[in-house]
This record gives sequence, structure tokens and C-alpha cells, in this order.
Amino acid sequence: MGHIITNAVSLFVMIILGYLTKRAGLLSKGDGTILSRIIINVTIPAVIVVNLATLQLSGRLLLLIPFALLLTLSQIGVGKLFAGKDTRQDQIFLLYTGSGFNIGNFTLPFVQSFYGAGVPILSIFDLGNSIMLAGGTTVVIDHLTGEKEPPHLKSILKKLFASPPFTFYLLMLFVRLMDLQLPLAWLTILKPVASANTFLSMFMIGLYLQLRLPRTSLKLVVKGLALRYGFGLVLVALFGLAPLPQSIKLILCLLAVTPVPLFSVIHSVSAGIKEEITGFCSSISFLISLPLMTVIVAFLSR
Repeated sequence: MGHIITNAVSLFVMIILGYLTKRAGLLSKGDGTILSRIIINVTIPAVIVVNLATLQLSGRLLLLIPFALLLTLSQIGVGKLFAGKDTRQDQIFLLYTGSGFNIGNFTLPFVQSFYGAGVPILSIFDLGNSIMLAGGTTVVIDHLTGEKEPPHLKSILKKLFASPPFTFYLLMLFVRLMDLQLPLAWLTILKPVASANTFLSMFMIGLYLQLRLPRTSLKLVVKGLALRYGFGLVLVALFGLAPLPQSIKLILCLLAVTPVPLFSVIHSVSAGIKEEITGFCSSISFLISLPLMTVIVAFLSR
């Protein structure tokens, strides 16, 4: 228990360190963009290779890919019911805020910091999650809100394969299905790079942290967060009671309360939502998810 709390506090300190560095003028939000490129193109691929290099694939694990698709669709469906007769713009905000899983920038480094055995499970789930974040979610939300022609399959595939994490997921999935062995020297070289992912990701969150919002938008943000975490806690209860292996149960419960994904922020801004609103909501979600995920780990690790 003490180790779990210490681990959570260290992650929070990394976030605050990034935020204070920005407030002191030593770095800026723009530097967070540079860090995000390093994380997406270098450290996350290293984490994927290192943690999937010796993974023994099973049918149960592969089922996590379609399960991620179904889970996102259920989030969107609940969000549509929750939005009721809100304006189209408010519905778009709520549907993007309430759906998807922030894995690469938050859950992956969180799990990597204390439970390395959970990273392969998380990686398989993220294959399905990436399909939705790269365009699947937009197709569904556009259909439900009745505006503009959704992107074609070709554009979705182009986005997917332009993503280094998704490409490395597929590559390592092929390696494990073929039971190929990567040279030990490669893994030795990549391990320090993979280890840097946790600090860089948390520090980047601190640089992006935004704690100012017009009061007129506060009600909408509260509604969005209530949707995300209200349904998330229902999922935690369902997963907690489900007859699943403890490792899979833990990862699914953590995923249920992840912060708003970066892709959801990008897509909602593209759909006309003000950046300060979705940026503030995303920032607050990081601060909510960290203690919630820590409690889940403490409870399920007993």
C-alpha cells in the first residue's frame, strides 16, 4: 500500500514539476508539443517493443481488440442519452469528452511505473482503441449529431499507419504471432529509452496543464466530467465483479477511469469546440484520474 501511494505521489510530482517549469517561464506549452513528438515517435515505440517482445499471445488477449471497439461505442451511446436535447455543439463536446481511452500519454506510463506485466495487456487493448481514436469515433459522432460527411475508410487507415505506436503494435503483434525472437542486444538498448517514457509523459502533462476557464462554460465541463467518470465507475464495478483473470481485471478497471484522450481534444476542436474549454476539461481529467487509478490499484492489489 505504501509503495502504491509513493508511486502515485511521484507521478503527481512529475506533473507539478512540468507545470511549475512552465509557470516560471523556463519552458512553454510549445515545448510540450516537442516532448509529445519524442514520446509518440521514440519512447512509446520502445515501450511497445520491450514489453511485447516475449508476450505469449492467447485468444483471450486478442479479444481485447474488438472489446475496445465495443467499449468505446457503449461510451458514445451512453453519452448520446446523457446529452439529451442539448445543442449540437454541446453534444459533440460531451460525446468526445465521454469516450475513448487515454493510453499512450497517461495509462501506459502509469502502469509502466508499477506493474510492467500489465503493459502487454494494455497494448493489445490499445490496438482497438487506436482504430476508434484515429477516425472511428468521429464517424459515429458525426452520424449521431447529423452533420457533415464522415471520413472514408482510406483516410482512417492513413491516420492509423501514420501513427508510430499503432504501426509498432501491429509489427510486434506479427512478431509474436510468428513466434519470432528479437535480438537481446536490441532489447538491452531500448530498455533505457522505454524507461524514460513515464517521466517524459507526466512532465508533458504538466506543461499542457490548463487551470483557467470562463465561468460560463463551467457547467458544460462539469457535465462532461460527470459523464466520463460516472459511466467509468459503473464499468469499474462491472469489471470488478466479472470472472476475469486479476491482471486483465486490473487493467480494464484502470482504463475505465482514464483521462480525456488527446485525440478527443483535437477532434472536438476541429468540430468547433473552443480550445480553452476542451483543454481545461482535459487538464482537470488528468488530476481526477490519477487518484482514482491509485485507489483502484490499492484495492485490487490487496
